[in-house]
Amino acid sequence: MSGDTLSDLLRAVRLRGAIFFYVEGSHPWVAETPNQREIIPAILPGVDHMMEFHGVARGSCWAAIAGETPIRLEEGDLVIFPQGDHHVMSSAPGLRARKVDPGIFFAPRPPQLPFALSMNEQGEAVAFLDGGGRDKTTLVCGFLGFDARPFNPLLASMPRVLRMPGLAGASSWVGSFLRSVVEESNQKRPGGEAVLERMSEMLFVEVLRRYVDTMPPEQTGWLAGMRDPSIGRTLALMHDRPAESWTIERLGEEAGLSRSALHERFVHFIGQPPMQYLAAWRMQLASASLRDTDAKVIEVALEVGYENETAFSRAFRRAVGESPAAWRKSRRNRAKAVPTAS
Repeated sequence: MSGDTLSDLLRAVRLRGAIFFYVEGSHPWVAETPNQREIIPAILPGVDHMMEFHGVARGSCWAAIAGETPIRLEEGDLVIFPQGDHHVMSSAPGLRARKVDPGIFFAPRPPQLPFALSMNEQGEAVAFLDGGGRDKTTLVCGFLGFDARPFNPLLASMPRVLRMPGLAGASSWVGSFLRSVVEESNQKRPGGEAVLERMSEMLFVEVLRRYVDTMPPEQTGWLAGMRDPSIGRTLALMHDRPAESWTIERLGEEAGLSRSALHERFVHFIGQPPMQYLAAWRMQLASASLRDTDAKVIEVALEVGYENETAFSRAFRRAVGESPAAWRKSRRNRAKAVPTAS
């Protein structure tokens, strides 16, 4: 797998971590998180997509998409809900919160993250969580945000639930990260929040690496394509030199495949032809440049391989549904509307 290509994608879709807290308690307890669309404005305003992760720092618990079969998590395990589904964390299978209140995520943020959160068996936040049982659990939780538009092939290649057994044990720094969240919530050291944000992003990369290593040979999708020598090489070329005048013949030569073989293999793994993927990747890069810089539209067009502004604007509108200028204005207005933490 090409680590550089993965890094390119994560930079382009603006991977970032936010809000850390830990749940501590003894059986019975339950915590539910609503669908990410309901709480994005509170957690990571301005992002297109958000997923939550949970790491078991002590004890054990159960995790499930609401209404589906739960899976057991042991100390050192980590679970992510990549598609942002409404999900349940609990001390026993089958427990559900009496009420799922998104309002808890919109409450005023503490002066510094992370913070401790206790849940009772009804799923209500309380000062101390003690269900009366002897089995105690410490669960570290956090969120990761991404751009989903105009192009993020990573999301479609990930499952709804991703469990990484023993991740904290197999990788010592992950265990240190889980402990750090708990420690930072008590000590509030300067810079602690920024450190944890970067570590959560590193954690996501580590999860992706482990996930790719455990994929069966018949797996398809963007991550599986990264693992394939020919498709991984093709992706790396397009990511490394997006403005180049690529043709499927040239890509095939570089990847060591005929035109037809590359097309067939690329579609098998990625789900779309190489040139269609390249066009979408260029639009993702262009959208980031429009949002984050003051470059003229023609300059952005040249950066991503278009020879004139008209052709670029037509392709951009087809990809995102509005002109480059309108996209830039709407994204910047949205960023201005993001409330700052109090």
